[in-house]
Amino acid sequence: MTDFRIGQGYDVHRIEAGLPMYLCGIKIAGDCGFVAHSDGDVAIHALCDALLGAGALGDIGKHFPDNSDEFRGIDSKILLRRVSGMLEAKGYSIGNIDITIALQAPKIAPYIQQMRESLAAVLELSIDRVSVKATTTEKLGFVGRGEGCECWAIASILK
Repeated sequence: MTDFRIGQGYDVHRIEAGLPMYLCGIKIAGDCGFVAHSDGDVAIHALCDALLGAGALGDIGKHFPDNSDEFRGIDSKILLRRVSGMLEAKGYSIGNIDITIALQAPKIAPYIQQMRESLAAVLELSIDRVSVKATTTEKLGFVGRGEGCECWAIASILK
């Protein structure tokens, strides 16, 4: 019998002028970015939580605390590789991932294919197992006012 599991993740980061913006490992052009201890890649952080949750391994803060100098400014793709390694060590492989990014601006639809390719490369998955979607909140709430970005991720793993 196959051990099939699903995990979900959520993350949010505040937006501030003068910072770089990374989503799914891709730098997004613009003059604002995410306030964070690491590089602030809200999509990868949500995905890490989804994968860790599927493996019953806790959450991203447990493994990569935001008060540790080791992770200050770290490329979130490194964190994602480590999470993938944790799952592999337990005998799991990733089935598929699905990410939804809520961001009012900038528009990220032109980056979606690059984002999918980036995640597929980091996780060594075929691109047809990687879904990234973008939405706005129709100018409602903190996302709609351009104050932040929300991201949800779902991942399946199997042994």
